[in-house]
Amino acid sequence: MAQDKILVVGGGISGITAAVEAAEMEYDVYLVEKEPTLGGRVLQLRYYFPKLCPPTCGLEMNYRRIKTNPRITVYTMATVKEISGGPGNYKVKVEIAPRYVNENCTACGECEKVCQGERVNDFDFGLSKTKAIYLPHPMAFPARYVLDKSALAEGDLDRIMAACKYNAIEPDMQPQTVELEVGAIIWATGWKPYDASKLDNLGWGRFANVITNMQMERLASPTGPTGGKILRPSDQTEPKTVAFVQCAGSRDENHLPYCSYICCLASLKQSLYLAEQNPETESYIFYIDIRTPGRYEKFLRRAQEEARINFIKGKVAKIEEDPETKDLIVTAEDTLSGKKVQQRVNMVVLAVGMQPSLAEGAVPGVSVDENGFVRVSEGMYACGCARLPLDVMTSNETATAAALKAIQTIVRG
Repeated sequence: MAQDKILVVGGGISGITAAVEAAEMEYDVYLVEKEPTLGGRVLQLRYYFPKLCPPTCGLEMNYRRIKTNPRITVYTMATVKEISGGPGNYKVKVEIAPRYVNENCTACGECEKVCQGERVNDFDFGLSKTKAIYLPHPMAFPARYVLDKSALAEGDLDRIMAACKYNAIEPDMQPQTVELEVGAIIWATGWKPYDASKLDNLGWGRFANVITNMQMERLASPTGPTGGKILRPSDQTEPKTVAFVQCAGSRDENHLPYCSYICCLASLKQSLYLAEQNPETESYIFYIDIRTPGRYEKFLRRAQEEARINFIKGKVAKIEEDPETKDLIVTAEDTLSGKKVQQRVNMVVLAVGMQPSLAEGAVPGVSVDENGFVRVSEGMYACGCARLPLDVMTSNETATAAALKAIQTIVRG
């Protein structure tokens, strides 16, 4: 019956957690994810809190729980288009985009070897390219290639189809629409980095060596564009001095008015990445307030001990580039000394804020607040960063809570 089923929208760490928790309580779950693979933002990180685990740590176990539980139905490359009905009896229309690769795919990679066309790799935030046919990530789930037909070079399709021994390539695959009937809906649509190009004075998009904190995670990741070696984009050299600009778009009435919760922790963590690769690397953290709530205060102490961090209390006014060296000059006022600071560095990392994915383009039938976070109501629940800015540990706690609330809705009928 529809009333016994739960829809989870979003296949990141909180959506996966909500889905497996509900399914293991013997409720049928539909898990809908817009990307070609589950895993969400955690899959893009080098390490995540609180234990600084690599993505494999939490995701592999949960993938196994999904694979072995017949109560979970996963739809990738899928978006919710329409919702009708109410608690206990929702009707949901889901559109599935064509992958152009069917379930015969074994991810052997032969198709990729013969493909010549390339596309910008969104997973690496534009820091690399993939072939037109690609596996989204070595840990992709499902482990199946995706074909971007718009990126094919001349003759690519024939070469790809000839290379595939499993008849997995379907260039004529069409979009599908499925209609689901469920008793409750959990929104786990997560977050996206705030658009750094809107921060005109900070130079992202104009200066090669100004990157975002999520681009930094991809540079530090073994699956990233540099194999885990943190290198300057302009010349692929190791930076000896790096500035971190806190609250880039957060706590700003012109951008995101709220604190994004994890940005200070992320910059401290990334200072440790630099120290691991070269203990002599100098980090400069420009901050309004350093926020490391609860047990994370210990992490602040660790970063201070293990990395060479210079803390400068002051909001960055502007960033300029030396056109010859591509170094950057960061200008700020040190509010503790009252002096103007101009710091030359090899690279700048913008700690851009967390913006909920539904901030632009909310689904009809879903109520969001003025910032795009989902408003919880009977039958409609939110978890993780769809609800408010959170770390991974707390996202998982809210996911379990949302699963329990969804089950309560179903039990109450």
